[in-house]
Amino acid sequence: SVGDALKDRFDGASRVMMPNTDLEVPVQRNDAVPHRVPRRDRYRFQLKPHNPDHKSPGSKDLVYLEPSPGFCEKNPRLGIPGTHGRTCNDTSIGVDGCDLMCCGRGYRTETMFVVERCN
Repeated sequence: SVGDALKDRFDGASRVMMPNTDLEVPVQRNDAVPHRVPRRDRYRFQLKPHNPDHKSPGSKDLVYLEPSPGFCEKNPRLGIPGTHGRTCNDTSIGVDGCDLMCCGRGYRTETMFVVERCN
C-alpha cells in the first residue's frame, strides 16, 4: 500500500547537509541587474550525507536537514508540552500507549471500579 511505502521511506530517511555552493554566496558585481541563477540550475547540487560513512541519497530517498524535536520533554519555545503527567492507555500500541507516551520513564497504573445504574 501507499502507506507502507511511505513508512519504509520514513524509516530509511537520511540526514543530509547542504553543500557550500555559489548559489548561497552573494556575487560581488557592479552590474545594475542582480545576478540570478537560472531556474534549471537552481537545484542542481548534490546533498551530502551528515555521516560521511553513509552513501549520498538518491533522487527518491527521503532526507532531512535537522532532527525533529523530541516530544517527551517540555519545550515552551517550540510549543511542546511534554508528556509528563499525561494519562496513557496501557493496552494500546499507538501514540496514546504508555510505552510510547511515557518515553521509557515508567508509569503507574490505577484501577477504578465504577458502579452505574442500568436503564
